[in-house]
Amino acid sequence: MAEASKVIHVRNVGHEISENDLLQLFQPFGVITKLVMLRAKNQALLQMQDIPSAINAMQFYTNVQPTIRGRNVYVQFSSHQELTTMDQNAQGRGDEPNRILLVTIHHMLYPITVEVLHQVFSPHGFVEKIVTFQKSAGFQALIQYQGRQNAISARTSLQGRNIYDGCCQLDIQFSNLDELQVHYNNERSSILGMVMQEVCMPEARVARAVGFPQVGIAQFMMANAAAIAAAFGGGLPPGISGTNDRCTVLVSNLNPDRIDEDKLFNLFSLYGNIVRIKLLRNKPDHALVQMGDGFQAELAVHFLKGAMLFGKRLEVNFSKHPNITQGTDTHEYMNSNLNRFNRHAAKNYRYCCSPTKMVHLSTLPQDVTEEEIVNHLAEHGTIVNTKLFEMNGKKQALVMFENEEQATEALVSKHATSLGGSIIRISFSQLQTIRENSQ
Repeated sequence: MAEASKVIHVRNVGHEISENDLLQLFQPFGVITKLVMLRAKNQALLQMQDIPSAINAMQFYTNVQPTIRGRNVYVQFSSHQELTTMDQNAQGRGDEPNRILLVTIHHMLYPITVEVLHQVFSPHGFVEKIVTFQKSAGFQALIQYQGRQNAISARTSLQGRNIYDGCCQLDIQFSNLDELQVHYNNERSSILGMVMQEVCMPEARVARAVGFPQVGIAQFMMANAAAIAAAFGGGLPPGISGTNDRCTVLVSNLNPDRIDEDKLFNLFSLYGNIVRIKLLRNKPDHALVQMGDGFQAELAVHFLKGAMLFGKRLEVNFSKHPNITQGTDTHEYMNSNLNRFNRHAAKNYRYCCSPTKMVHLSTLPQDVTEEEIVNHLAEHGTIVNTKLFEMNGKKQALVMFENEEQATEALVSKHATSLGGSIIRISFSQLQTIRENSQ
């Protein structure tokens, strides 16, 4: 094996493999500071924050064959001890303080807008200009403060932090530019290969802290409806504003004999991450559910209002309480690995819908049968049709019930339960019927 280095050389990187795919492969081992895709050679160079992180990754992938999108990739230490590119030399000078910051965003699951960046950086001082552009190393931005000390403060506080929970990691250097000179280029004619967007901020606005109280700057909900719409693939569902900032939802008209915190978690986690849940002992048919942010709470209220569960029609409204105080009568879910929006959050938003008759089962055992699936769910209602299929080498299933209430009961009761030794995931499917070629 070559001499240990912070830089890892990845081979057999096909054109279908994205920068995010590579980031997800190495993110568990530490902070990734630089990434260069060598498309012509089907290779990539990736720099970890330190050598121990790179060694951990290499040791793991010596025993486990790394695979991305069904393609085996091969990793080794690079002969480079430090990754330097023309891009980085041109715009960043590392540790010499300057009022302009060069920011690279890694593991970008949510769209990052100029307004999001302004919310993140403006608490550290007056932001004069922000320029964003896309380069081979990923999404980058130049942020110009009024004074050098503001930039130093921002870099000290924000370096290595995530904008959103578990993604959109900030890698911050000082730029060697003295003033942002913005040119409007397009992708095809730009000499520098940049697409720039300039916004001069008239005043610094302090961002509101919403949602997860312990996640640092992951507190910001998506900054505006346009950014949220991008996560949905173009437009918000009808009736969703994308501007709500109330995180806690009051659920009433529950069936107190059959409901519990975990069942509520299974239902509400379809629309966002759950922080904590509290059943109100003085009102047994009431519960409070604190969601990860106001947008997720709005999705839950919109899609679950009037849903039938255990013979009752649910009432779902925003609570007057901004959050649920932690106590002996609360159930904590903030660190639960069953939260569905920890990874691939933007993709999960696209599957949000009101309860349907059809449920989708995933993470099934490879040798599971339709009969076993039916037996697992049959107590919750009349199963009209089922289909077992394989996608990306993994077994999945569609199960259609007689009505939405039966499907909802099956989901809240059997999501995250064990079937054949596997913890299964259940969500609503928006398919109307099961066809022979349904996937």
